[in-house]
Amino acid sequence: MVIPTLTDGPVTIRPIRIRDARALETELLGNRGWLRQWEATNPHGPAGFDVKASIRALQANARAGAGVPFIVEYEGQFAGQLNVSSIAYGSLSSATIGYWVAERFAGRGVTPTAVALATDHCFFGIGLHRMEICIRPENAPSLRVVQKLGFRYEGLRRRYIHINGDWRDHFCFGLVVEEVPEGVLRRWKEGRAPEGVARVPELDAQAATHPLRTSR
Repeated sequence: MVIPTLTDGPVTIRPIRIRDARALETELLGNRGWLRQWEATNPHGPAGFDVKASIRALQANARAGAGVPFIVEYEGQFAGQLNVSSIAYGSLSSATIGYWVAERFAGRGVTPTAVALATDHCFFGIGLHRMEICIRPENAPSLRVVQKLGFRYEGLRRRYIHINGDWRDHFCFGLVVEEVPEGVLRRWKEGRAPEGVARVPELDAQAATHPLRTSR
């Protein structure tokens, strides 16, 4: 799969490379406190993290057509990562987006721009039909991203992903290509993203504040 370099203003997303390993490790370590609460973890115990091996795995996944791994840059500086994963073709034609941005770039519109660029590529470059973003209820910055871009709230997934040492609930948001014939980025930039579609129903918001009870 050919991974493009896409730019809007000061924000660029580009293919990840092995030579990004040092910058990536530096940012991950320097933003440890900022990122730890949102990091996926291994439910079977701690596992070592080899940055180069991780990049090679992302690249292999891309060659298999199952993912699109990007580096996010702001004014040419390494700012974070965005990964399109779980790509399915055929009758499903969907994928999931995950991302992180270093704390010093927060509030500059980097993440929504990167997500919009990647989503537009998946819709109009790859030909996918649906994109999904799943977010922890406590992750207010990420929730603002889907609100800005007009992703629709689709439901609460209980104990969905192992994050920061435990199984965590996630809110799920989706978008299909028919909703954005002009593209996600253009719709957002022109102020036409629908308001309120990402609003989480009170019932789900309340449920996410309480542990899931299991029958005995």
